[in-house]
Amino acid sequence: MQEQLPRSGGFAKRRLLLVILLNNRGNIMVKLLSAGALIFLFSAQVLAVEYEDHSGMLMDHGDGHLMDMGGGMVMGQNTSTLPGGCDSISETKEITVHAGHKYAEKFPGRMFAFDTQEFNFKPCTKLTVHFINDDNIRHQWMMHGLPKYLYPKGMFHLEVSGPAKISGTLILPPGDKTYLVHCDIAQHMEKGMKAQLKVGKGDGDLPSIPGVTAYVIPDNYKGNLQAVMAEVSAAAEATPVPAAVVNKTAPATTAPTEDSIISGVTVIGLAIGLGLAPFLAKKFKGMSASEVVATVFDWVRAGIGLVIKLLSDLVKRVLSNKNKILPGN
Repeated sequence: MQEQLPRSGGFAKRRLLLVILLNNRGNIMVKLLSAGALIFLFSAQVLAVEYEDHSGMLMDHGDGHLMDMGGGMVMGQNTSTLPGGCDSISETKEITVHAGHKYAEKFPGRMFAFDTQEFNFKPCTKLTVHFINDDNIRHQWMMHGLPKYLYPKGMFHLEVSGPAKISGTLILPPGDKTYLVHCDIAQHMEKGMKAQLKVGKGDGDLPSIPGVTAYVIPDNYKGNLQAVMAEVSAAAEATPVPAAVVNKTAPATTAPTEDSIISGVTVIGLAIGLGLAPFLAKKFKGMSASEVVATVFDWVRAGIGLVIKLLSDLVKRVLSNKNKILPGN
């Protein structure tokens, strides 16, 4: 019995040591899992993209030009002035447009793109654009062709260095027209960052809008640069030249007539035109061509109405004089 006691005691010690090791291993696993969970939570916060919102930091520099110290820019901001031909705001809309490299992945050969390539709104819509730049570079959302009397240089322009967000508002003109929207940073539009915005029914589609219209010069990955340039040159040479250019002749001259160029009617017309020029310039200032034509037609209609009224009054007076009984009859 005495010889077996040390053995039983040694076995008990080994068993106790094994239990302690298993408990420590469990504690180590719990600690490792806890550390992993903490690392995951902190990394998720670090990897999350934080967009700096520039809308609340913009300073008004006049004429719809807003800027901030962080590089955010809005040009052509217009929240209340109606374009000519709009009696009221037809509807109020808000859109969010993303810009970045990842939105070009679905367009082979493109490098940058908006997440939307086509927009459509009613004429005279008050539109607010929330522009989000997902890249770590500078992008723009620029709209061309707007009336210059209301939008400087005919543009509405949002610009910001990403990742960031900026917002601006404009009121769309009347009529059916298709406007170009693009990023004007060098090579960004050429690499795919452009879209079209149709007001009303639009007046057609713009070329080379990714996913919307065919490219004017399609990408060719089959040959080398020399072969591609040779094909382009051959196509240019094969394009027929319009007959009007080939058969271009000097304008025909007519024999001078004996009548004087300056007649009495011409002098009177020039005098009236010079007299009315300051008034017309002030009246038509800021109007588009369609608004000027509409105003002139209104004046002609009013003038015709005035002439008819005067003739009617004259006829009534003549008839009333005939019906009067002269004294002594």
